[in-house]
Amino acid sequence: MTETAGNETGSEGAGGYRPAGEGARDDRPAGAGIGGRAFLRLILIGALIGIPAALLAAGFLTLVHQLQELLWEDLPNELGRSTPPWYLVVGLPVVGALIVVAARRLLPGDGGHRPIDGLSSAPTPASYGPGVALAALGSLPFGAVLGPEAPLIALGSVLGMAVAPRFELDAQQMTVLATAGSFAAIAALFGGPIVAGVLLLEAGVGMGAALIPALLPGLVSAAIGYLIFVGLGNWGGLEQTILTVPGLPVYEGTHLLDLLVGLVAGVVIALLLAGVRLVAARVAALAGGRLSVERALVGGALAIGLVALIAEGLGAQSKDVLFSGQETVPEIVAEGSVGVILVIVIGKAIGYAISLGCGFRGGPVFPAILLGVGVASVAVALFDVSPTLAVAVGTAAGMAAMTRLLFASLFFAMLLVGTHGLDAAPAAVLAAAAAWVTTAGLERSAQARAAPRSAT
Repeated sequence: MTETAGNETGSEGAGGYRPAGEGARDDRPAGAGIGGRAFLRLILIGALIGIPAALLAAGFLTLVHQLQELLWEDLPNELGRSTPPWYLVVGLPVVGALIVVAARRLLPGDGGHRPIDGLSSAPTPASYGPGVALAALGSLPFGAVLGPEAPLIALGSVLGMAVAPRFELDAQQMTVLATAGSFAAIAALFGGPIVAGVLLLEAGVGMGAALIPALLPGLVSAAIGYLIFVGLGNWGGLEQTILTVPGLPVYEGTHLLDLLVGLVAGVVIALLLAGVRLVAARVAALAGGRLSVERALVGGALAIGLVALIAEGLGAQSKDVLFSGQETVPEIVAEGSVGVILVIVIGKAIGYAISLGCGFRGGPVFPAILLGVGVASVAVALFDVSPTLAVAVGTAAGMAAMTRLLFASLFFAMLLVGTHGLDAAPAAVLAAAAAWVTTAGLERSAQARAAPRSAT
């Protein structure tokens, strides 16, 4: 995205968004000083990168989807079971953990960045590509509670970095192309270039107008790439890999109770995700201290499987606790039992915290969205509020609390509910704002408590 020296505009910590260029020596934004034909050439190259980046994203998401179906549906059917038996619920995450161990130990790049560190658009060297892909494939379809967004960003960047040397570009221009690849890949997941563009723009808002030249090639790349992605929508079940919420009723009018639900849900969601980050940080500290990579991953995988089994015994399904949560959103807003909703939310939160900290590789956004929608769905079951409102409120608050990005979260929330939920925007704004303010307050409080200890 941008290249800065000691001036990060994104938030640090678990789930935050960190712009590109960490540790860079040049304090100019990527794209600064580019003009005339050179800049037009960069935009053209970015547009060309959008096509293979979209194909890469399509192939990656399809492979994850097909592997998940093979392991969790086809394999149980071959064993004569309608649902995964207990030994698969526990065993498959362990197998995935061993694959991640192999990726991190044998291939360069440590499998990509740690999900507890949040999203990052820092350029990823081409040599890291195989390790990033293998670690993600060992995590996502095998049951780790993480999303596909971080591997897509990294793989898109890998593509940009692999193509850039074929042109005569300086370091900053190569960073712009790496961001363009990431831009196009992530746009495929977030429903087009708009949400991805707002996400990157908001993360670098401190740079002002200087950010536009750095993002323009990426925006064009995302638009061209998304056209290719849409054209592949019927290939290999690809449409099912994108977060959609079918069958939402039309939400009309704005009610005082709904605004109150949005406000309260935003605070509760922020507190829940703060607890997830706290547990994840402790798991990561344990994994990076006394435990080896192998022991941390295998132990974390066993714990995730056991949590899913416990949730299954309490009335939920194991798949509701495992995975990123994309497929669970329509089910949780339709769930009428508050008890089952709470089982899913608590089980998901525990599995999410373990997955963030124990060494799996993936993104932090989509599980946070599921947890947000789950909290908002309690109001659907108790007060008969609209499920459309719950999706808008939960998505906006969950994504805002985890990424610290406000406008991108609102854009994505309203994209999910579409024209059926335009009137839910005020409640979604209150939810996202409440989640953002609560998260910021908790972080300031934690920093204030840590300051006296560090001084001593």
